[in-house]
Amino acid sequence: MTSLSMIAWDDTVLPFQLDRSDIRGRVARLDGVLDRVLAQHNYPVVIEALVAEAALLTALIGQTIKLRWKLSLQVRGDGPVRIIATDYYAPAESGGSARMRAWASFDADRLDADGPGFPQIGNGYLAVLLDQGPGTTPYQGITPLAGGSLSACAETYFAQSEQLPTRFALSFGKSRLPGGTESWRAGGVMLQHMPKASPFVANEGGSGEGGLLAPGDILDGEDGENWARSNLLLDTVEDMELIGPRVTPTDLLVRLFHEEGPRVFDAQSVHFGCSCSSERVRESLSIYSAKDIRHMTTEAGIVTADCQFCGAHYEFDPATLGFDAAKSPDEAG
Repeated sequence: MTSLSMIAWDDTVLPFQLDRSDIRGRVARLDGVLDRVLAQHNYPVVIEALVAEAALLTALIGQTIKLRWKLSLQVRGDGPVRIIATDYYAPAESGGSARMRAWASFDADRLDADGPGFPQIGNGYLAVLLDQGPGTTPYQGITPLAGGSLSACAETYFAQSEQLPTRFALSFGKSRLPGGTESWRAGGVMLQHMPKASPFVANEGGSGEGGLLAPGDILDGEDGENWARSNLLLDTVEDMELIGPRVTPTDLLVRLFHEEGPRVFDAQSVHFGCSCSSERVRESLSIYSAKDIRHMTTEAGIVTADCQFCGAHYEFDPATLGFDAAKSPDEAG
């Protein structure tokens, strides 16, 4: 495999379908975009791993939706890891790249930097937010944190909220190619059964953790057999096959699912991108009064704001902020 073909699959999401099993899926590879996301902060490795997992899930999920604007994942808990937030912006034009960003908030004093990440989120929830832009009503779906990983939570979300059997196989971590520098890489496969009428609708309670729905509660008969077979095949995947870069996504699909009739579609490129701007910050501060703005003003006589996603720093004249600043002299009098 040449270096050029290896690079061609960096930061991409490849959609596919298993025609025999009526299952769709995605293969994602993130490297440069993940390095850019994590380079904005000096996170401990345990936090970097959680952000990498969340970003990979977001890339896989975002590409499955006919998205006009933005999909967000938010994880909130009462443990040392308080917030993990990601955004996936759909391409602005056909053939363009999607954009991603992510960040995390944590209590450094309580964090066990050498311990596993997911248990340190504590009790909380994973939320999937879908915003299709102006003129639409944003959608939000929430599932409790369960299953031992963010990917397990996402599987529960699709089973519980959408009644779509979904499976993720993810791998992520720091790696170094011969002659290169150490960097973060992540790769994963998402399987999702095509929508079906669920036999579970008339029942109460599921077989998952805490009585939540699981794929077996949704599928039965031939559909259930197809789903089980495809999952057994995915169970054979190895970490280095997921992360790459020496195994291409197309070769991986043939290796895993050649008997299922895999069919691929156009790959989607992804890059780091943030939607913050001074105008957006100014708009977010427009709900505050002049008194509120004075409390935000520093000793230097300015109001500052920092973007958690990209680290951009903004400074404003307090007289230009808040809803009082928007009033004309006649209205103010």
